[in-house]
Amino acid sequence: MTFTNIISAVGNNSSIYPLLFRDCCIEAPSKILIARKENLKESKEIANDATREKAIDEYFTSAIWLGGIPAVECVADKFISKKGFSPIVNLKLFKEEEKLGANALQGIQYNINKFKNIQIKDVQDAVNDLIKIRDNKFAYEKLLTKKFFAATIIPTIIMGFVLPPLNFALTRKLRKNNKDFNTNNSNILQNPSTSFTASKVNEFKQKIYAAQNSNKPTFTGNFVSTIANLRTVDKMAISDGGLTVGRVSTSRNKDEAYVNAFRMIGSMILNFVTPVYIAKGLDKLANKTFGVNVNLDPIILDNKDFIQAIKDDKVELPKSNSAKDLFEFIDTKQNSLFAKFADKMKKVSYLESGIRDPRKYVDVEDLGKFRDEFENFIKSAKKSKNIEKFAQKAKFVKCINILANIGISSFLLAVALPKLQYEFNKKITGSYLDPGLRK
Repeated sequence: MTFTNIISAVGNNSSIYPLLFRDCCIEAPSKILIARKENLKESKEIANDATREKAIDEYFTSAIWLGGIPAVECVADKFISKKGFSPIVNLKLFKEEEKLGANALQGIQYNINKFKNIQIKDVQDAVNDLIKIRDNKFAYEKLLTKKFFAATIIPTIIMGFVLPPLNFALTRKLRKNNKDFNTNNSNILQNPSTSFTASKVNEFKQKIYAAQNSNKPTFTGNFVSTIANLRTVDKMAISDGGLTVGRVSTSRNKDEAYVNAFRMIGSMILNFVTPVYIAKGLDKLANKTFGVNVNLDPIILDNKDFIQAIKDDKVELPKSNSAKDLFEFIDTKQNSLFAKFADKMKKVSYLESGIRDPRKYVDVEDLGKFRDEFENFIKSAKKSKNIEKFAQKAKFVKCINILANIGISSFLLAVALPKLQYEFNKKITGSYLDPGLRK
């Protein structure tokens, strides 16, 4: 993987890569060091416990948080496939026909009719997948609903309701074996009992089961379509909410619950909201300051064929961003640079035969914006004296913006939030010590 590919990946706030990089490479080490430093202000022994607990918490939680949802979904997809359904068929295709009726340019029945006469194996396989789901919509929706709940609930229970008590139990065990610690710190020892019981997990499960099995309200097709089309990063945000509930409810005392709530809510905002706005702000600033369009991905800006096509005035684009023009273009000019980049950026999907995959839903609005960004960059590049230098400048500025976004987001998450957490801790408890580790 080239440097440009890496920058592109960590700059995509719709994917898990920025979270993976920030969480494992920057945030975890920084949070562990800050936890140790703050607790060392009052107790070396408790600082040792805080360091160990924070290290276990950060890295084990990260592993489950980042890998749990994809792992569960992979198993669920295999189960769905064994039931005879293709898990990649998008339920929005049903919704599109319901919303637009005869004006729809994609949909289950529309796509079946459009692609059924293309006598290519992978196309016919895709059409058969559509027919199977068209005729068994309710069964397929039920499977996707179970997949969603499994992918979000299982990691949440492990991270929020199982890992913390095990971590606390390890601390109690080590303290019990450390007679010197018990003697020297008897005034700040935490009561070994925790608020965690099996009933909390059972109560959490019962709420979920009730939501799934209740007839009032039932899950509608629109609801199932919505949850089925959530990105992995969206599901991670949902599991983060469940993790917050788990961490608060398994806290060892009220003070620890308050601190956990403060930390987790702040983390959710800084992980899923702030980076998007930082990226938009940096791109707008770059446009005004440097006079370059940096809305395109660095991978596109680094593509020599794309730059040469601009120089030769041979870049083909859809006539407009209307649904009709977009579909006509991506279905007839699959080998164009625009179609290839749309495929690479996951705006549209093509089968191995080169035919658009009829099982996938095309977000027309998003594809239209992508087309406009293409056109705007081409116009700006043509106005410059040197198109190659303009593209290199745009790529450089875009990469700097991505790195700056990561730096700012990481600072807020890895330094500012932990520092604020301990100041909050000091304010409500009168001490910098982790509330769960003292009496």
